[in-house]
Amino acid sequence: MHDSEHNLLMDELEAGEVAIELEDKGPADVLAWAIERFGRRLGLCSSFQAEGCALIDMAWRIDPSVRVFTIDTGRQPEETYDLIDRFRERYGIVTEIFTPDSGAVERMTQRHGPNLFYREVNLRLLCCQVRKVLPLRRALRNFDAWVTGLRRDQWATRSNIRKVEIDHDHGGIVKLAPMADWTEEEVWDYIRANDVPYNALYDQGFKSIGCAPCTRALKPGDDPRSGRWWWETGAPKECGMHCAIETGGFEHELAALLGGHGDGAMAAGR
Repeated sequence: MHDSEHNLLMDELEAGEVAIELEDKGPADVLAWAIERFGRRLGLCSSFQAEGCALIDMAWRIDPSVRVFTIDTGRQPEETYDLIDRFRERYGIVTEIFTPDSGAVERMTQRHGPNLFYREVNLRLLCCQVRKVLPLRRALRNFDAWVTGLRRDQWATRSNIRKVEIDHDHGGIVKLAPMADWTEEEVWDYIRANDVPYNALYDQGFKSIGCAPCTRALKPGDDPRSGRWWWETGAPKECGMHCAIETGGFEHELAALLGGHGDGAMAAGR
């Protein structure tokens, strides 16, 4: 579907009106609205953190055939893969898995080594682009709307997110954040009340779970996002999936890795 067709689905005015209408509604109500509006063209994006697990449970109760997809970066903890299988067994949900372009990963790791992200911020952002952002872009071509587990209190860059908005980084499709106004405590209350499967790493002190080398457990009272990319100073605690990050430092390198073609060329020339 072309961008112009996407834009016919919902414009900024309608998205703003719906966001106001749904602002005081719970996540299940937002999901019900989205499932009715978009049907099989709705995709629930989950990295199988607590928020995503709760949202899958809610959506499945509304529509057992809801589409769930994930980005498998190739560096996930084993516990995340185990959880994907647990959701398949428990709910009958076959998660649609999107992976990075193997050629881009090969060229990146040959040029910079497998653990390039520890050396400098721009190499970390490059890795995030290749392993997360570009596969997400490819995945979203299959949908007219996508659901995220973003919450406003997770990080400063997320404090103003709306429950419904137009995603201009992905061709004008609709982006939903049903849990925007929920707290971490509310998420866990739901998980416990409904016996929702969750990532075993949470029981080991993890608060935010991404790629294995870039995530660590925290001490009580630590900021939840401080377990991500903890070796960086003054850098955004984001990978670029939910907000465009353009530093000028990794874009040229990305274009070179991708050889001016494929998913990445489109992204690099955004």
